[in-house]
Amino acid sequence: MKNIQHFKAKLEGLKAQLEDEMKVLFKRGSEPLKESIGELSGYDNHTSDLGAETFEREKDIGLKDNTKILLTKVNHALNKISEGSYGICERCGKFIDKERLEAIPYATLCHGCKVEEEKYELHRSRPLEEDVLKFPFGRSFLDDTDSTEYDGEDAWQDVARYGTSNTPQDEPGAVDYTETYAEGNEKRGISDRGDMIIHEEDPDEDDKNELGN
Repeated sequence: MKNIQHFKAKLEGLKAQLEDEMKVLFKRGSEPLKESIGELSGYDNHTSDLGAETFEREKDIGLKDNTKILLTKVNHALNKISEGSYGICERCGKFIDKERLEAIPYATLCHGCKVEEEKYELHRSRPLEEDVLKFPFGRSFLDDTDSTEYDGEDAWQDVARYGTSNTPQDEPGAVDYTETYAEGNEKRGISDRGDMIIHEEDPDEDDKNELGN
C-alpha cells in the first residue's frame, strides 16, 4: 500500500498523544477526591455539594477507558503495518479507502463492512424477546400511523403535556412547550378531524319548538 510511512507516522503520533493522556487520567483518577478538588475533607454540609466533583471523577474514568480502547486499536494497526496487512479490511479482504484511513488511521474495516457491523450491533443490542412479544408486552413506543391503538408514545404525550425538564430553547425549532416532545401538537382523543366539529343547536329553533307544542 502506498504512503504506508505516512500512516505509520500518524499512528505513532496518535499513540504518543494517547499515552500522555493516559498518564494524566491515571494520576487524576488515583489521587483522593478531596485532594483533586483542593478540599480539606471529602464530606460536606450537603450531599449535593460534591456532586459536580463526583461527576468529574466518573467522567475521568470513562475517558480513561475510552483512551485505553483507542490505544489498543492504534497498537493493533501498528502491528498490521509490521505484518504487511495494514489497510486491508479484516472482513471482506478489500482495501480500505485512503480517505477513511486519513480520518481513522486505526480502522480495520472498510466503510461497507463497518455499516453492516453497526446494523448488526444495533439489532443485537435490543432484547431477544422483542422478536416474539407483541403489543402490549413488546416495545410499545412505536407510533404506527396505521394503528389506532393506545401505544407508548400516546402514554408519553399524556404525561409530558403536564411538563418536562425541557424548554423550547432545548429543542431546535420549538416555539412553545407543546413542541418540546414528539408530536406535542398532535390531537388526542380523536381518530378523524371531523370528530373536532361541535354541533351547536340554534336557541331560536328551540323557542319555535316550544311555541309549536
